[in-house]
Amino acid sequence: MGEKTRRLSRVLAGVLVAGALSLGAAGTARAAAPKPPPAGVDITGEGLAAPLQLRAGAQPAHVNAVIDQVNWLGRTGQSKGPKAADLGPKYTVVVLAGDEPKQTYDLYPKAAGGPRVYRPAKQPGDRKVSAGWFLGRLNMSETLRIAGVPLERQLDTLTGGVGGGERVIPDDSLDPRKSIDETMGELQRLLLLNVAVVVTITAGLAGIALLVRRRTR
Repeated sequence: MGEKTRRLSRVLAGVLVAGALSLGAAGTARAAAPKPPPAGVDITGEGLAAPLQLRAGAQPAHVNAVIDQVNWLGRTGQSKGPKAADLGPKYTVVVLAGDEPKQTYDLYPKAAGGPRVYRPAKQPGDRKVSAGWFLGRLNMSETLRIAGVPLERQLDTLTGGVGGGERVIPDDSLDPRKSIDETMGELQRLLLLNVAVVVTITAGLAGIALLVRRRTR
């Protein structure tokens, strides 16, 4: 009985040692495996003497903001875009996986009627997609400017969202006195309307009650 116990102990010890060695080898392999290079974007275009290279390792916020301008596009877009004279400056954004280009887009932050994105059919690595025009995000110009593209600052553009056109807030709409006056005027008109409705309903009910009373006599 003692011999069988010793044999079983030796077998279990061998299994445990083999398992520990396997785990150690796997951990060493994982540690030795190179980490995937960080993603990034390259931007070229008007006013840029050299490509603007942004990498997630050093500028994650800028990279994510630029990629956010193009990562929502659908499979198909419009076949025709604005006229060339209405497009304004073009900025080509190349999305990278490490140092390998994966996607390319043309951004037009100053296009008439609002920012535009054009996705060429030919993509890096001979990959092809459906070419198309898309309405760009309203904050495209500011996103590119903050990332380093030489564009004028826009304070009247809404952040985020997708749409066609710059949405400008008129200066006079920021006057609190005017807003209060308009609000009070709307409340007065609403109150008068409610009073008129109540008077009309009351007169109608009184008329019906009078008619019923006469018929029941």
